[in-house]
Amino acid sequence: MKNVMIAKHPATGETIDQWLETGENHIPEMYEKASAAFQYWSTRSLETRLTFIKKIKQHLLDNMDEIVDEICAATGKVKTEALTADLMPVIDIIAHYEKRAPRILERNKVSTPILFLGKSSYVDYFPLGTVLVISPWNYPFQLSMTPVISALIAGNSVIVKPSEVTPTIGLLIEKIAREVNLPKNVLQVAHGGKELGQALVSGTPDGIFFTGSVETGRNIGIEASKSFIPYTLELGGKDPMIVFEDAHMIRAVNGAVWGAFTNAGQVCMSIERVYVQHAIHGEFIDRLVEETKKLKLGEDIGSLTFPHQKEIIKNHVKDALEKGALLLTGKDPDQWGESMYLEPMILTNVTEDMKIVKEETFGPVLPVISFSTEEEAIEKANSTEFGLNASVWTKDAKKANRVTSKLVTGSAVINDVLVSVANPHLPFGGVKNSGIGRYHGDEGLFTFTRQMSVMKDAGIKKREINWYPYEKKYSRIRTLIKAYFSNSKQRVELMRSSIKQLRKK
Repeated sequence: MKNVMIAKHPATGETIDQWLETGENHIPEMYEKASAAFQYWSTRSLETRLTFIKKIKQHLLDNMDEIVDEICAATGKVKTEALTADLMPVIDIIAHYEKRAPRILERNKVSTPILFLGKSSYVDYFPLGTVLVISPWNYPFQLSMTPVISALIAGNSVIVKPSEVTPTIGLLIEKIAREVNLPKNVLQVAHGGKELGQALVSGTPDGIFFTGSVETGRNIGIEASKSFIPYTLELGGKDPMIVFEDAHMIRAVNGAVWGAFTNAGQVCMSIERVYVQHAIHGEFIDRLVEETKKLKLGEDIGSLTFPHQKEIIKNHVKDALEKGALLLTGKDPDQWGESMYLEPMILTNVTEDMKIVKEETFGPVLPVISFSTEEEAIEKANSTEFGLNASVWTKDAKKANRVTSKLVTGSAVINDVLVSVANPHLPFGGVKNSGIGRYHGDEGLFTFTRQMSVMKDAGIKKREINWYPYEKKYSRIRTLIKAYFSNSKQRVELMRSSIKQLRKK
């Protein structure tokens, strides 16, 4: 029997909508439909597929306010953040692939070794089949639609399971697919929770794209590996911000405030640790506190989206306070009450043994830690199981490049925060426990394709120079190799002579 899904506004508790979840018994049928749709969709030209994707972009532009309102109702975030960080990136990635996809997916001609002179070599790209996309609740529209769009452009059919925490986003995606008349079953939405997600992973996808927690991502990787299903995992972060004494102080403070508290800190790339050089540590904190106190709940900072996340944040803050940290802004966790709005918190006197430094908090909390030397900052920044993003702040370009090159992270930003993920030209993904694989950029389409390497011969010659018989060929091939890889002025003549001799046989 199907369960009823009830969507409520996270801040007010008001019921938004309710409908039946997808039963696990429907999964085989969904995959069958997706397989049939793939046979149709994958044989359409790229130009045809892009026509539908452009219709999606136009629909988003024409219905921007309504979509923003739906995102806000599902997540509790403020409208500006829903627009700039959840909706706009989808429009941006479509515009990017409109121009780039034909070049990314076209046949890629490559060189051929001298021993195989006369042959041509190239790489072709083909869709995987049916791709399963499982998306999270913090940016539910962007983190669903970006991989969905990429997979569709590459020629795949898609089953997407949005988070059960923000379930109305699934209804929104279905509505968009209907509005643009996307071919039947090319995109299907599965509505449900973790059990449904597990059942979908255990089904018959040809590729999996998951964004979410490390624990769930690890389980998906294990399950997918049993059947050698390719998968991409975009997981958590504990992103460091390193501020050197020569940084632009006001800009760095403003960057830290936004980077830590945007979307109420519910960003995998949130600034969760700020390392400030000792000489400016005191002034930095004073300015940080001043700017943070200017923020307004409901206008600058939205509500938390997931009640369970509030408990994790509370646990981290209480652990830090019990171990000696000082809370400079915001309320003590014992005073939070039932509200899903949390005042942004700044913590000092923070030590490396605290959960607030080691584990992903995913909330509006910013621990500030001092450092003395460049080497110390690098060591502290890298002392985590995560490696998603980092930022380095200094007016010294050489220092910025030097420090950035020593950070173990998938992305880095110099004198700014978070923005690398918003550039559709750049691949995005993490290292260590922050994930496997990349999307965005050219890799964003390659992720959803299988590559075929091809070498082609006209088929006219009777035999190749490396075929039987081997009589007298060793010395001639040896001469050819030396000629080809030498810097001799006689290289061309030696090569021509060697090839001519080899072909006599």
